Amino acid sequence: MIDFELSQSIQDQKKLVHQVAQEGMRPISREFDEKEHEKPWDFLKFMWQVAGGRAMTGENTDGKPRSGAKENTLTAAVTIEELSWGDAGIYLTIPNAGLGGAAVAAAGTPEQKKRFLARFSSGEPKWAAMAITEPHCGSDSAAIQTTATRDGDHWVINGTKVFCTSGLMAGEKSEGFVVVWATVDKTAGRGGIKSFVVEANTPGMKVIKVENKLGIRASDTAMIVFEDCRIPADNILGSAEVVKSTEGFKGAMATFDATRPLVAASALGIGQAALDLAREELEKAGRPIRYGSSDATLTAIEKDFMDAESDLHAARLLTWRAAWMMDRGKRNNLEASMAKAKAGLAVTRATQKAVELLGPLGYSRKLLLEKWMRDAKINDIFEGTQQINMLIVARRILGYSSKELS
Repeated sequence: MIDFELSQSIQDQKKLVHQVAQEGMRPISREFDEKEHEKPWDFLKFMWQVAGGRAMTGENTDGKPRSGAKENTLTAAVTIEELSWGDAGIYLTIPNAGLGGAAVAAAGTPEQKKRFLARFSSGEPKWAAMAITEPHCGSDSAAIQTTATRDGDHWVINGTKVFCTSGLMAGEKSEGFVVVWATVDKTAGRGGIKSFVVEANTPGMKVIKVENKLGIRASDTAMIVFEDCRIPADNILGSAEVVKSTEGFKGAMATFDATRPLVAASALGIGQAALDLAREELEKAGRPIRYGSSDATLTAIEKDFMDAESDLHAARLLTWRAAWMMDRGKRNNLEASMAKAKAGLAVTRATQKAVELLGPLGYSRKLLLEKWMRDAKINDIFEGTQQINMLIVARRILGYSSKELS
């Protein structure tokens, strides 16, 4: 028997977080979209006190594996959808281990997981980030130019990273860290790419720019420069042998198996917010969506709305499947990319359709619909673009390598 129901504990969590999103995030959503480089500190401190740094992304902070019968990732996906229903930009500002923590959880040793993640359970609010993209290198990770050179008991990192989500907060404003992808051997291509943990405020790491963006404006997106940035030798993620093999790159890439379902979940929250509001406004205008009616009697508006809604439901099931597999230690590379690709398309369609159906009202700033349409697009770009995820899906289904299908 196939059961698509969430457990009672996840349903209870969903209701609680929805209330937080509705009462704590929606009222300040417009304000912090306009005040792009300011932070909703009252809300962030509240979230840190209530949840610490773990509840948002499901990372363990005790060095134990994430896999098993627990529902960490699935719970995180449902939680993130509800928070993004409130406001995706504000959700991304919530102090937590984030992408950096996911990288440590995916590629770090038990000792590294304990050392770097335990801090997110106490003390002052803190963040972690991941630095991959470079000014000349986006989707092609083999083209990374940032270098890490061994010098005695240290690694010395040099290079520039751009579009680092929470890079400012993780790099300079907390006791967090940034996970940096760098090459230890340019001649080795992808095999030379490893990931390194750089503690906040390490000399030689400097945030030089915070981007002005189309959407998710409450979240900071930073450019970080590394100039002779020295870190301890054991801050390379994984065992010492990782330098001598391709396992470092595989470990770094495994980060996305955990995070892509969570990015997909955030997209679902934005899309659901848009459809919920559009449905409410249509009902106010005397045009309710008549579920259960025959196709022949549905209006064009109802058909468009239902198509967008069904797309979102399909993306949600893919997302839950990928998260469920992660929780059970199953390889979910294909499912994670499917969820991310489908959710990116579904949220773009849902938000655009919601704006379109309400016409001038949807396009105006009177409602949050135009904001959600702006917020939605990033889900087709970060954590692997739509095109990259579709390529991954095709390669896994057809059994091709990246060299055979690019």
